[in-house]
Amino acid sequence: MKLEFLDNVNEYGDQVVRLYNFDKAEAIRFSDAIQNTVIDSNSSLDLNTLDFIEHINCKLILHHSETDEGILTMDNKTFFCDLTLDGYKNMIQLIKPFCLKESKSFAMLYDLDTQVDFLFSPYGN
Repeated sequence: MKLEFLDNVNEYGDQVVRLYNFDKAEAIRFSDAIQNTVIDSNSSLDLNTLDFIEHINCKLILHHSETDEGILTMDNKTFFCDLTLDGYKNMIQLIKPFCLKESKSFAMLYDLDTQVDFLFSPYGN
């Protein structure tokens, strides 16, 4: 699994943080990490601490928040995903199909009107 930041992905200047190049087993590990750390323990999850994720050009920390803000950054290198517990529970549901079988599909891990989207895709270069 790789983590990468992509800038200016369309004519509107939108940005994407993407987790890609993974299999079913890594999707399960990622889902479990969110469940155990963010949802069950109400703690932040620094994806740098997960040994199955290769960080290409950024780091991402998942935070529990009172409101769903999505991914925020000040420097395009360190990103913070601020979602409510319900937002993270929904993220787990969006990841679930990738945990059940190998897939060629992709999912946006939240549906918010933000500058930075969170893409989850088993394929990529």
